[in-house]
Amino acid sequence: MNDKDLLARVKEDKVKFVSLQFSDVTGAIKSVDMPIAGLEGALEDGVWFDGSSVEGFANIEGSDMLLRLDPDSYALLPWTAVELRRARIFCDILGADEKPFEGDPRGTLKRQLAKLDERGWMYNVGPEPEFILFKGRKEGSIHPKPHDEGAYFEFSSFEESAMVRNDMMETLRIMGLEVEVGHHEVALGQHEIDFRFANALKTADNVFTLKSAVKAVAAQHGLTASFMPKPVFGINGSGMHCHQSLFDKKSGANLFFDPNDEAHLSKTAYSFIAGQLTHARALAAVVAPTVNSYKRLVPGYEAPVYIGWAQKNRSALIRIPRYTEGRDKAVRAELRFPDPSSNPYLAFTVMLAAALDGIEKKLEAPKPLNNINLYHLDAKERKKLGVKELPGSLAEALNELDKDEVVKAALGETMYDAFTAAKWNEWDEYRLRVTDYEIERYLETA
Repeated sequence: MNDKDLLARVKEDKVKFVSLQFSDVTGAIKSVDMPIAGLEGALEDGVWFDGSSVEGFANIEGSDMLLRLDPDSYALLPWTAVELRRARIFCDILGADEKPFEGDPRGTLKRQLAKLDERGWMYNVGPEPEFILFKGRKEGSIHPKPHDEGAYFEFSSFEESAMVRNDMMETLRIMGLEVEVGHHEVALGQHEIDFRFANALKTADNVFTLKSAVKAVAAQHGLTASFMPKPVFGINGSGMHCHQSLFDKKSGANLFFDPNDEAHLSKTAYSFIAGQLTHARALAAVVAPTVNSYKRLVPGYEAPVYIGWAQKNRSALIRIPRYTEGRDKAVRAELRFPDPSSNPYLAFTVMLAAALDGIEKKLEAPKPLNNINLYHLDAKERKKLGVKELPGSLAEALNELDKDEVVKAALGETMYDAFTAAKWNEWDEYRLRVTDYEIERYLETA
């Protein structure tokens, strides 16, 4: 969609305000609203703003930044009142010199994808973000209750949570997402809405669209939707498994497919897998980027903990879904340890960088861990198989990131410094906080 098309679309949709949106380094969406009368000028000249108060952006001495609108990202916000109808446009961030700002997460992903463009390839991602619906919290309580007690794929003709989920799916359809399925997940109140895969940039935009829409629709129903990785002790956490593939732009061929291989995987696919396994411990800091992420990445709740790959085996870090004859375009690698608290622009950036490192170095994937439940192996058995573990905490993950030059280079110095500064600050806040567990455990026994 060009500028002229966008202006016509906005008029047709009777939009009154446009929300110009972008992401900070942690993945929080920032927004600047403007009356529709200013849109034409904004498309031509951009919109200046003060970036000094945005996490990871410019300092006070050099805070002037410019939003450059991306017309292709236009979408209505269906939950807004008709008389005050709003739409959304994602923006790229430029510095005071009007050059791309190196601390812009969306721009960081674009730079990584440009390396792929040189090969004539496309990186497709199909994420599966999970979330939990909670009832409204009672005054003075910080522990909300899940909205329902449904189980995996549970069906009920009159279940309220199913109707809420369907409302979310329809909202996403209006916003331009090709929703494929929605269903109840394993944990209480837990749901998943899957949309069609697309190139990494479009998919990252779609993840932000889904999160904002799900939260808005939930609020309309008096509920809270949380993408927190592990909001409730003792039940499954919420992940964002990412199905990945590489396509040749010119021929449209899936570069992962080889009809002569036993697993139907090409050498490119094997090196892709090897690259992500090699850099997995560093990737963790970006794809599982919160203190809470490491409460999910523990044995016993279906989340991956051990670094390996397999066909069908869901305890492995990377899973190759079952191949169906004639569907060579569907051959893909599912990375299972990202969670929805991650910034998708940065997550996809480092996932691709790790994979490309494997391809460029022609790394060989280790033997698949088929028919092995990694959770049932002890430390000695895993060591014998050469299976390493993911970091056990955000601090450990950040230390691994600091040692990984490939992943750091993909982020770039500006982004790396901003991201790690924010995350070390989060770790320090966490380690100094006195938790409910400590009070229950030590108050009367110490």
